[in-house]
Amino acid sequence: MVAARGAKLTLFMTRWLCAILLAVAFVAAAPAAPRTQAPSPFAAQIASLSEAPGYFDTDNLISNEKSYLQVLQELRQRKVRGGAYVGVGPDQNFSYIAEIRPTIAFLIDVRRDNLLLHLLFKALFDLSRTRIDYLAQLTGRPVPADVEAWRAAPVDRLIAYVDGIPAPPAAIAALRKKVDEAVARSGVPLSSEDRATIDRFHRRFVADGLSLRFESTGRPPQSYNPTYRDLLRDTDESGRQASFLASEEAFQFVKGLESRDLVIPVVGDLAGPSAVAAIGRALAARQERVSAFYVSNVEFYLFREGAFARFAANLGRLPHLPNGVLIRSIFGRYTVDPARPGDASVSRLQSIDELLRDHAAGRIRQYVDILR
Repeated sequence: MVAARGAKLTLFMTRWLCAILLAVAFVAAAPAAPRTQAPSPFAAQIASLSEAPGYFDTDNLISNEKSYLQVLQELRQRKVRGGAYVGVGPDQNFSYIAEIRPTIAFLIDVRRDNLLLHLLFKALFDLSRTRIDYLAQLTGRPVPADVEAWRAAPVDRLIAYVDGIPAPPAAIAALRKKVDEAVARSGVPLSSEDRATIDRFHRRFVADGLSLRFESTGRPPQSYNPTYRDLLRDTDESGRQASFLASEEAFQFVKGLESRDLVIPVVGDLAGPSAVAAIGRALAARQERVSAFYVSNVEFYLFREGAFARFAANLGRLPHLPNGVLIRSIFGRYTVDPARPGDASVSRLQSIDELLRDHAAGRIRQYVDILR
């Protein structure tokens, strides 16, 4: 009886030991749990500067400001150069950056979608050696085999290439995979919804090509809004084509900033509680000052919401150069100067110091006061 119990105990212990060894072997063979990747320094900076997102009723994939290059000659006359650049909206900022040549740029917008759009642009800069690579991949066209031969090409030749060849549907999936991988390399944490939004934005550029127009939610594109083609071939006051894709030198300057993570998209309201002030602290830490702040027509909406005074207070917190300027777009009945034929807007500069002085003196009570 004792021997039988001993045999059973020995059998039990053997089975128990085998079970333990099998479990250990299974755990050792199982794939390791994925480690949470720490945000990149670029992602950490975006997070530290950004505030809660808001809403605006446009997709803002491209600008609706045909007049946006009409201030470049005055920027040169005022010697607005270097320093830090701050701007709102999509890629018209790149043309201002190419002209001003700042050391760093912050692109702030109340919509998180603008951050996602700029991650798409950043990925395309990463994947592109030259302007023709960038424009072809933005619109889903095949990249020419001889890209080096395109470096000196006028922008109208790039436009003709994209207009003259369709986007091959079979190649779009591979392009999208490549772009998504480049977006992931930025290190910015993205949800599945964020990635779907970037995919949707890119496919809009592919589907519409250079005929893409600015669009407001729930309304069809308006014929008076410029196409992307119009924006790329537009000129400054002297008649020179001056978008960031008009010359290889301009494109390469912006690409260089992007490659060094010095074009930083920020989610924030110009009159918000923290984003603009955080940019100011970041600039102070770099011992850098703002040379240009592109506000588009955001001030119109700030006045409508009773928030302009908060914007002025935020603006005063930004270290800026003595000749630092605001770049402003004016629409509709508020245009104090005749618009260029075919333009629905007028673009103008104002000294940052002048605006702050006028506001402190109580001379700015309504939107029209900043336009006189």
